[in-house]
Amino acid sequence: MAESENNTTTTMRTTKPTTATATATAATKSASAFNRSFTMQATAPNVDSRPKINYASLNRAMTINNKFYNRVDSVVSAGMSIKGKVKKLCNLFESNKPSKPSITGHELVKLSKPVRSLSLSYNESSMIKLPGTEDRIVVYLTSLRGIRRTFEDCYAVRMIFRGFRVWVDERDISMDSAYKKELHCVFGGKNVSLPQVFIRGKHVGGADVVKGMFETGELARVLDGFPRREPGFVCRCCGDVRFVPCGNCSGSRKLFDEDDGVLKRCLECNENGLSRCPDCCS
Repeated sequence: MAESENNTTTTMRTTKPTTATATATAATKSASAFNRSFTMQATAPNVDSRPKINYASLNRAMTINNKFYNRVDSVVSAGMSIKGKVKKLCNLFESNKPSKPSITGHELVKLSKPVRSLSLSYNESSMIKLPGTEDRIVVYLTSLRGIRRTFEDCYAVRMIFRGFRVWVDERDISMDSAYKKELHCVFGGKNVSLPQVFIRGKHVGGADVVKGMFETGELARVLDGFPRREPGFVCRCCGDVRFVPCGNCSGSRKLFDEDDGVLKRCLECNENGLSRCPDCCS
């Protein structure tokens, strides 16, 4: 009986520590589980798990956007400044223009200055006159092609008058320098462009005026009354050049004086040894 009691006591002693060990193990497991859940909750909002933001690329994009909008703003401001300048210029030029007539109080407000006509017409009261040419048409021109625009204007005026088949006293200053001096004296020493047209002794104008009169039909009215030549008429003596070689010196501009035995300058021709055609310019 004593041995059985001892065995029972030994078994109880042995089982008590085993139960304590199991309890400690369970407590340890529960603590580790609590610590694990706490660790999971603590590490859940970890910053490393979120997507990282590249602040360098964001700053670069903001810089590019700022540059773009700055350029747009500069362009807009430049456009506004240009519009302002254009508006000021328009106001400047429009202020000088005469105002249109307006009706105020049933009265017509007249213009302070008459509007000048831009049409080119024949001025019959011209103060510039060429004496001794009241019965003809005189055109000062040049046949040289040194200045292309001048030659083209002279040629155009010649063709316009030849189209009307009227006789024209063509005075070529390149063939005779006396015509240049004569034109210079008529205009009071002023230099003028060629061609210059005189009708019935009165100054008409240059190539632009003659072309404008021809296009409007006014030139035909002015030339009414002048005799007409036959179609295709060409002077047989000079070929419509208006000059021929001098018959006295044969164009050499020199004559031998038998009395003095020396050569003298011919007084019947110009510096080129030419004289006016006796048939068409007499």
